[in-house]
Amino acid sequence: MLLTLVYFAAFTYVVHASKVPTKPNIIFIVSDDHGYQDAGFRGSDILTPNMDRLAKEGVILDRHYVMPQCSPTRASLMSGRYPIRTGFWKGNIKPTEEWGLNLNETTIPEMLKRNGYATHAVGKWHVGFYTYDHTPAKRGFDTFLGCYNGMQGYFKHNLKGLRDMREDYVVENGTLVDKIRWDLQGQYSTNVYTDRAVEIIEEHSNLSKEKPLFLYLAYTAPHIPFDVKREDIERLTSHMNSSSIKVRRYSAMISIMDEGIGRIVKALRKARLRKNTIIVFMSDNGASDPGPGSNYPYRSGKKSFLEGGVRSLSFVNSPLLEVTGYTNKHLHHVVDWFTTFQYLAGDQTHQVKKPQLPLDGYNIWSSISRNISSGRQEVLLNMEEADKIYGSTDNLAVIELETSPSGTTYEVRDWTKKNNFALIWSQWKLLVGDMHADQKGGFYENLQLYDLDTDPQEQNNVKDQHPYIVKTILERRPEYKKNMTMIYRRISTPQDKANTYWMPWRETEH
Repeated sequence: MLLTLVYFAAFTYVVHASKVPTKPNIIFIVSDDHGYQDAGFRGSDILTPNMDRLAKEGVILDRHYVMPQCSPTRASLMSGRYPIRTGFWKGNIKPTEEWGLNLNETTIPEMLKRNGYATHAVGKWHVGFYTYDHTPAKRGFDTFLGCYNGMQGYFKHNLKGLRDMREDYVVENGTLVDKIRWDLQGQYSTNVYTDRAVEIIEEHSNLSKEKPLFLYLAYTAPHIPFDVKREDIERLTSHMNSSSIKVRRYSAMISIMDEGIGRIVKALRKARLRKNTIIVFMSDNGASDPGPGSNYPYRSGKKSFLEGGVRSLSFVNSPLLEVTGYTNKHLHHVVDWFTTFQYLAGDQTHQVKKPQLPLDGYNIWSSISRNISSGRQEVLLNMEEADKIYGSTDNLAVIELETSPSGTTYEVRDWTKKNNFALIWSQWKLLVGDMHADQKGGFYENLQLYDLDTDPQEQNNVKDQHPYIVKTILERRPEYKKNMTMIYRRISTPQDKANTYWMPWRETEH
């Protein structure tokens, strides 16, 4: 039974009969470097009719926070743990670096798999692959089609001249099959990922209805390079006011992704899976600033802890939601999804063999489904502490070369310059240190306090007006530091020049 309460603009606020999800299917879609404003339901002229429909008929998440870069966001999503715990507080993984999401971390697919789910990953991984044990099919996914690295050409599927489009799965004896998909060269990767997602849904419909599905679809769009066919630019952007070819390329890439999302929803309906499916969409961070994307009305973008970098374009759509057609303004963070899915799957951590490390997330299902607070009052955006790096002797960046007994050359970079801290508490955001503010060369003052309720664009530093708030937030820092994971300095090993594709190069974890 439906009860329509209020009509406003293009939204209809609806209360549904109470539903308690029982191991629902979960489709988790991530876009890459996607601006906060860059969808029709946020006021953009970019064509996104499928996302618009899902958002307006579902729940738009207004305060859903992520990290300002790809790897840290994805590691926190997979683990349910802040970067200070996973070691991703040092930022993105570069292609030849020897680190990743530690193997003692339990991932969402591992947790769901032990609760009877079929688990599949499509698209971008970017949380480490220096050993095969760090790759998706060894981290809980039944299958994987996509790239290990953080980016690839959309047609050639290369990064730095090496192919990174593969299909992975583990056979019955535990052997990993890593098949390079040379045959897909020339096909647009966004469409390749959509095709695979649709195929997974179609195949799953033939399985027992008792086996739920978790599909993690991490598009590389609209991350650079801005590859797209001219005919698609003309087809999808001819209505736009902008004459910038870069803006039009970026916009067309988002629209092609949106078309893919429409196909996925259609496949769910055809497979009769839609009624018991939750669709989550989020961007991993804001669009680059400067760049063709827009994070309006927020300041800055990717790599920044200002709102334009960490407030994610996000929504949830599901027939299982009790209240729909509204914008949720409660505080959420990407780590919350692990805890939420754990609740929906009925996971019992005391019955598992692999120890569950402490989680940082809240169960936000009721918050989203019923428009109530989850109880979350603060979000740790990040901390950087020089003394949490093994072998660090000071706070200065170090670049040096070392030679191992095997003759391998490593680049060692202790990149931490200062001890930085960024935290949201209620409506307040405190930024401490010299963390990069934007890609225009600007940096934070040593300490900034913003009232996000009255100043969401972060124009007015009110630290002097609210010394008690500054003191209260800073008092949280020592407790967080206790939970920080010691990390190694970055070690980089070039790929063998004889290789034609990216592949792991170590047998065991450091």
